[in-house]
Amino acid sequence: MTSFHAIILGVVEGITEFLPISSTGHMILVGTLLNIPQTEFAKTFEIVIQLGAIMAVVFLYVKTLLTKRVVWRSLIAAFIPTSIIGFIAYKAVKQFLLGNPMVTVIALGFGGVAFYLIEYFLKEHTPKTTTLEEISIPQAILIGVGQSISIIPGVSRAAASIFTAMLTGLSRQTAVEFSFLLAIPTMVAASALDIIKSKPFIDGTLFLPVIIGTVVAFMTAVITVKLFLKYVQNHTFLPFAIYRILLALVFWYFLLR
Repeated sequence: MTSFHAIILGVVEGITEFLPISSTGHMILVGTLLNIPQTEFAKTFEIVIQLGAIMAVVFLYVKTLLTKRVVWRSLIAAFIPTSIIGFIAYKAVKQFLLGNPMVTVIALGFGGVAFYLIEYFLKEHTPKTTTLEEISIPQAILIGVGQSISIIPGVSRAAASIFTAMLTGLSRQTAVEFSFLLAIPTMVAASALDIIKSKPFIDGTLFLPVIIGTVVAFMTAVITVKLFLKYVQNHTFLPFAIYRILLALVFWYFLLR
């Protein structure tokens, strides 16, 4: 993997990690287009640079994290089911699903259809929870269970958590913000688990791409989070659902050629 590859993947990670379009899916598909071999290092690289995007959320929400303990209570409640399911399914997912473009394409397409239907269903419902402090423990647990579906590449952690949150009664903006914050324990744990279990050998030529990818992901994610929050104030997620479906069709054609 070259530094150029690391920059491209860092940008892709920073843009897609918090949008409901699957960062892992885009990383796999872009990696395929760039002819990057799906080695153990490549798989680990894609997970580790997510820390750059996560640090962007910490940077932007540091005041909330330090002053609102009730938010941490909800985050812990949501993280527990995600961590249990993720730990159990980790080996199977990395061995059979991660790095498989066809699985990613199918998940992108079906996910887009599902999100379109959910958005249509929710348009007539008034959210009951409009702030992070109002999120209940049962709501948080359900969001954590919903987020765990994203272990399948192409589903999107952000999409799974956001739409589950909205189905449990959270407003659009509150669901997005909770998804941002829930990414912190979720992705830190995922990265740590991957590093411990795979123990990749990163020599002098491979260490630099990891650093570059992580820094680029951080800078790109800061911009993306700010713009996404402005977007959800007055727009629905229907464009993202359509985008997922179209992207799946394009890459389905690409993979079958």
